[in-house]
Amino acid sequence: MKKIYASIITIGDELLIGQVIDTNSAWIAQQLNKKGIAIKNRISVADDAEEIKSALDFESKTAQIVLITGGLGPTNDDITKKVLCEYFEGKMVVNNGALENVKYLFEKIYNKPVSEVNLKQAEVPDVCEVIQNKRGSAPGMIFQKGETIFISMPGVPYEMQGIMEDFIPYLEKKFQVPAIFHKTILTAGIGESALAEKIKDFEDHLPNDIKLAYLPTHGMVRLRLSTSGFDKAKTENAIKSQFTALKDLVKEYMVSDEDETMQEVVGKILL
Repeated sequence: MKKIYASIITIGDELLIGQVIDTNSAWIAQQLNKKGIAIKNRISVADDAEEIKSALDFESKTAQIVLITGGLGPTNDDITKKVLCEYFEGKMVVNNGALENVKYLFEKIYNKPVSEVNLKQAEVPDVCEVIQNKRGSAPGMIFQKGETIFISMPGVPYEMQGIMEDFIPYLEKKFQVPAIFHKTILTAGIGESALAEKIKDFEDHLPNDIKLAYLPTHGMVRLRLSTSGFDKAKTENAIKSQFTALKDLVKEYMVSDEDETMQEVVGKILL
């Protein structure tokens, strides 16, 4: 059984110039990680047809899943759907489910007439599988090319998250994925280099399938152990054993053995 990798492509000029902060890829990565899917790459590209196609080509070489957000709106600067139609050699057709959804949103929820521009949201490439958008008008679209699955979603975080919730069960059926475990310690009162020296022997003798990461912030360092495996119980027991040993080594500097901030720890104490 092999490890499953995903790449995330966020599309939009506004991301590249810093006008909008990309929170989508962070959220998507967190959801996939919970399901045992490793993130291979995260990139942002401009609203440019050739840039988008190039990114799709490059990411699909090493990832079995490519997730795309952005560029599905009804205006002329939203070109993702058109580009995907060309890339996957399809033609635009009206999806009846998406059409009913657009009409319902505008006529029943927004209490507005549906314009021709809005009706365009119901058009999708005929080579995709549609995931209806329960939170907006632009549907999600699933494509396949070779061994790679592609999913295109709106850039609006609330809408993207709704589609991801429906897409994850699809992935779980499609791929057999390992269990992933992370164990985190929050330390304070010791610097990263001094901490590394203190636990050097522990780090040198870690099993190859368990990785240690140092995550420093101002005045604090988080230590994270990570591992994955297809035998869930065995994998979990292995990391728990190492985590117990690590906690004992840094106990005088340990603030928490959970993945939480100093503010959260202090808040719990105050409550």
